[in-house]
Amino acid sequence: MTNTSNNNSTRFGLDAERFLSDFHHTTIYGATDKNGIDRQAGSDEHGAVRDWIEEQAVARGFNVVTDEIGNIFALKEWVPGAPFVLVGSHLDSQPLGGRFDGTYGVIAALHAASAVDQAVTDELIAPQTNIAVVDWFNEEGSRFPPSIMGSSVFVGLFDLEKTLQTTDPDGVTVEEALTHTKRRGTAIDLPVAGYAEIHIEQGRRLERAGIPIGVVDRSWYTQKLLVTVTGEQSHTGATLMSDRRDALVAASHVVIMVEELVDDFEPETIVTSVGKFDVEPNSPIVVPRQVDLVVDIRADDKADVLRARTLLLERMDRLATRRSVTIDAEDFDIRPVQRFPEDAVALGEKAAIDEGEESRVMATLAGHDSVALNRVTPSVMLFVPSVDGVSHCEREFTSDEDLVTGLRVLTNLVSRMISGELAEVEPGGSLTE
Repeated sequence: MTNTSNNNSTRFGLDAERFLSDFHHTTIYGATDKNGIDRQAGSDEHGAVRDWIEEQAVARGFNVVTDEIGNIFALKEWVPGAPFVLVGSHLDSQPLGGRFDGTYGVIAALHAASAVDQAVTDELIAPQTNIAVVDWFNEEGSRFPPSIMGSSVFVGLFDLEKTLQTTDPDGVTVEEALTHTKRRGTAIDLPVAGYAEIHIEQGRRLERAGIPIGVVDRSWYTQKLLVTVTGEQSHTGATLMSDRRDALVAASHVVIMVEELVDDFEPETIVTSVGKFDVEPNSPIVVPRQVDLVVDIRADDKADVLRARTLLLERMDRLATRRSVTIDAEDFDIRPVQRFPEDAVALGEKAAIDEGEESRVMATLAGHDSVALNRVTPSVMLFVPSVDGVSHCEREFTSDEDLVTGLRVLTNLVSRMISGELAEVEPGGSLTE
């Protein structure tokens, strides 16, 4: 719902056509046959689009630097010695992923920051801080788990040296991938005054409500488990069914158990999945000896996640006995609920109102770089609608109209942030939770 009579975005001089052209240009890097992208972190395609974004930033007068974990910052300094408001997202994707996830936020950030820079030049805004457009390394975590890697190192959640030695399935380290794409940077000192990110919702709440802007007030609690099912390798033709200890059959039961966990909770209060599944030896004439899988449990309420975890462990124990296998589970990548500061949420709402757009305050079920940044600096997370709510696939889609609406609201938000409107606000989380 739009109220154009209250729209004052023209003062920022945004060029919607150029923005859309730039955004759609990024799809050539890692393009897939069905209009998606495959641009995993540290790949050649990822390196190419990052080189392109640096060229665009330099052409607009930004100073571009890369830190030790491969995060790229395009800096514009108006107030010497003042901290920076960061605005951005990520350019890497899932395998056969969508072209909007992350990339939209980086391109929108560059255009918003450029428009605000012009407003500063024209003395329409008196900045209290500087600005930096950021492309975080490996938000997706598909090639190098876990996800939200670059921003987590930046805020001190992950150890740099340990993270650099993380390997992909082929044994390539993060450090080697960064070196290959010429993004193994150096330590930088970047005082931060706030963070803003715009992203597609990756769900259907905004689309169902007909509302163009979401303002995130919290993240869901996330619990992942590394599960290993161990049986015994044997011949598929010569081993009688009663003598088999088939790890794959048992693991298949685990997958169903994970999905059926949600039946023990109120509808739409919890989500569960198994997204990674590796079979050994993966031979057509061998009964599998081992299966490794990753279980993902998320809910708004931490207690629901812990209860689901307990139920799953109990059921897997009974399954192991019944199928004569062993099942081991290790906690992995636990992320507590993060609440965004009330004043930061209110600022996102004000930016939407100022642009004549309706907004809705909502939780994010997915993790984002903003959740990590929110631990150390007041952060604002905006959403735009996703058609059919699909994401992490080639069918992912958001209309040009919604992309431009989000850009206008983001630009308004950034102008408020660099003017000091969140100067006294404390971050929403801590590094010790």
